[in-house]
Amino acid sequence: MSSKHPKKAPAKALALFDIDGTLLRRAGHHHKLALIESVRLATGCAVTLDDIPTQGMLDCDLLRLLLSQAGLPGPQIEAKLPELIGTAQELYLSGSSDDLRSTVCPGVVFLLAELVRHGIATGLVTGNLSAIGWRKMELAGLRSHFMFGAFAEHGETRAALAALAIQEARRTSIVSGTAQISLIGDHPNDIRAARANGIRSIATATGLSTRAELLAEHPDILVDDLTELALEQLL
Repeated sequence: MSSKHPKKAPAKALALFDIDGTLLRRAGHHHKLALIESVRLATGCAVTLDDIPTQGMLDCDLLRLLLSQAGLPGPQIEAKLPELIGTAQELYLSGSSDDLRSTVCPGVVFLLAELVRHGIATGLVTGNLSAIGWRKMELAGLRSHFMFGAFAEHGETRAALAALAIQEARRTSIVSGTAQISLIGDHPNDIRAARANGIRSIATATGLSTRAELLAEHPDILVDDLTELALEQLL
């Protein structure tokens, strides 16, 4: 979360965005390396994400899987997790100098500019750890568009993260209690998180999930990419 919010009238709508597969594509190389290396440093074991379907997952759950792969039992995994959350973020910040503007998904830059122009608030709901997510936004040239976010270390599920983001937006009067809220993502977990919170689900087929997989979750709106998303659909 971010505690600094500008003092202005509540926005008439809020758009919450996932990062990987929604705002950015193929921006995960250094991210995965940071998770893997944090486990190696903590355990001395070489681990891999090669056989783990990372899309739609929270970083904390990926760290748990990697620690299990390294042979740690459940109680030790939970005890180690806070250390690894910090280490993985430090490793990403020290090793992620790549410009990510070329990974921005179609329609994202125009849509974000339109949201600002029409007074629609924006936030992040992502499985990334917070320092990693914000750094990706900086490297992609998108940081200025987002006021706040809910990240992997803030909750156990994506639905819980969406709930936290909604609470933060209302608590700080970013939006009113009656504002239209949408969660935009590329994975069935994003659609489920929106449904669990009673907000609009907007699915974009820019990630690894197929249109059929997204349709099976019955999103309110499904687009091939964000060039197809009309501003009116967020109001």
